[in-house]
Amino acid sequence: MKNFEKKTLMKQQTAKRAAFTGALAAGLIMLPGMLGGTPALAQKQQKVGCGDLFYNGLITPTEAKTKPNKHGTVELDKVERVELDEAEQVARVYLKGQKQDAQPLRLCLLEQNAELISRLKENNVDFEEVSSANGRAAVGLLINLMWILPLVALMLLFLRRSTNASSQAMNFGKTRARFQMEAKTGVKFEDVAGIEEAKEELQEVVTFLKQPEKFTAVGARIPKGVLLVGPPGTGKTLLAKAIAGEAAVPFFSISGSEFVEMFVGVGASRVRDLFKKAKENAPCLIFIDEIDAVGRQRGAGIGGGNDEREQTLNQLLTEMDGFEGNTGIIIIAATNRPDVLDAALLRPGRFDRQVIVDAPDRKGRLEILQVHSRNKKIDPSVSLEVVARRTPGFTGADLANLLNEAAILTARRRKEAITQLEIDDAIDRLTIGLTLNPLLDSKKKRLIAYHEIGHALLSTLLKYSDPLNKVTIIPRSGGVGGFSQQILNEEMIDSGLYTKAWLQDNITMTLGGKAAEIEVFGEAEVTGGASNDLKVVTNLARKMITMYGMSNLGLVALETQNSDVFLGRDWVNRSEYSEEMAIKIDRQVRAMATTCYQEARRIIRENRALVDRLVDLLVEQETIEGEQFRKIVSEYTQLPEKQQLVVSG
Repeated sequence: MKNFEKKTLMKQQTAKRAAFTGALAAGLIMLPGMLGGTPALAQKQQKVGCGDLFYNGLITPTEAKTKPNKHGTVELDKVERVELDEAEQVARVYLKGQKQDAQPLRLCLLEQNAELISRLKENNVDFEEVSSANGRAAVGLLINLMWILPLVALMLLFLRRSTNASSQAMNFGKTRARFQMEAKTGVKFEDVAGIEEAKEELQEVVTFLKQPEKFTAVGARIPKGVLLVGPPGTGKTLLAKAIAGEAAVPFFSISGSEFVEMFVGVGASRVRDLFKKAKENAPCLIFIDEIDAVGRQRGAGIGGGNDEREQTLNQLLTEMDGFEGNTGIIIIAATNRPDVLDAALLRPGRFDRQVIVDAPDRKGRLEILQVHSRNKKIDPSVSLEVVARRTPGFTGADLANLLNEAAILTARRRKEAITQLEIDDAIDRLTIGLTLNPLLDSKKKRLIAYHEIGHALLSTLLKYSDPLNKVTIIPRSGGVGGFSQQILNEEMIDSGLYTKAWLQDNITMTLGGKAAEIEVFGEAEVTGGASNDLKVVTNLARKMITMYGMSNLGLVALETQNSDVFLGRDWVNRSEYSEEMAIKIDRQVRAMATTCYQEARRIIRENRALVDRLVDLLVEQETIEGEQFRKIVSEYTQLPEKQQLVVSG
């Protein structure tokens, strides 16, 4: 009924537009006639004074011997030819011997001109009847066309708009998925590196699309939906393109946000239309990027459970595993927030297989670097193995951006190939910030040097800390005056299994900058440069006590890994322990930070001469590499043997 009313309303609007256009057309057609006509009084005046001769002047006999003048007479024997224009009631008189470009004399005619014609015949004067009516008709037609053509164009514009409006209203609920009969993404599995486990699981999808009998012969059923889960930049969309490129089947791709509109029912209609087209082209692939935009948990928020997004999700659940099966349709979705997805979306029969696409390990990073370095000129001295070792935690997108930044720096420095220097500078630019102009030799520069030497010296002297890579006082964008960079323990970072000794040494090293400032400049000259260091210390100490059980409060997990408030779960972040326990936690955090801080001050105090020499060298060079730093430190003290931490999975 609603559709019928909508169609009726649209027809009425179209009829009104047509009536308005017709009235406008009629008015414009009549306007030229109203403006183009000549008033009767003007015609009369034109007829009275229309000639250079009186009527009887032309028929004056030759005996008059007069010369032609304005409203005068002319001899007939001097007339060569006469043109009679009955339409304008004018006679054009051409005299003998006049120039070709000279204008003829004009004579007003009467309604009956028998006497004039008779006299012209007696004197053997050539005359003929001409008419300007055809010329006037052509000019009038041209004037009318000048008004009618824009009018016709305007009418066509109105009709086209009304047609587009009706077609858009009818197609508003159609799917916006990009469709390719044979996906030519240009991406194969060989172009995807660093995520071999995910590629193996997704290879089954390609095999099922190409050879379904291989699975059906043994009664196996391929999962209807595959959910790619992982942090941003790990290659989820790239994997979907590789699947489409390998399978060579029809491919539908759409983003989750394209389902939801402000109008109720549009998202569900688009879901129905998408699966309808997919059934017509089965077997095929449907890729939904960022599915968390439409697949969030139902009942979240205060708007009730009947909003547009939830209706879209309900329709998606029905289409994926409803009463009617969708044979030959495989849905691949990607998200980096699987924790917010609705539970019904993840049950068996829908997205019953989750493929983790995590950040690559060192071997995976090396493979990714080899893929992205194919089309770049890299100096033979560059070791991609070293680059992979220096970039723990980098995703595939980060590594691609790293090589691109290195190529930009190479072009800016007018080099022919990318060297290790450009890659190191690109790593620092991505992880720390853009290089700024060096500081002048001043008190601020020496204060920053003491702060960074405090970090670097403790990372070298502490037994379980990560070794130093370099220390610099060249400022970076974002307010970074300098930094001390370590070579992180990749196995520990990737596994997340941190030892208590490593955490304590890391806290001590982080407090080394503030400890150096206190020991050298005193309490009165200490700065706020250690504010970020204190945040890191508090976070690490709190995790050791509340999550890792590394305190005397007992083996109890007092906090969860992710305590962010998610709309629809908890409006208030509920405390998981009592106020008395909170006081104990605060005391333990403060005690651990104080203990590590005292240890840092002791090491700085005992090696004050070494600190002063390193500061002088850093102020002079502005950057000290790790090997050079360790060599200088070994001249003053015995370096501890770094223990190799073996992490079991």
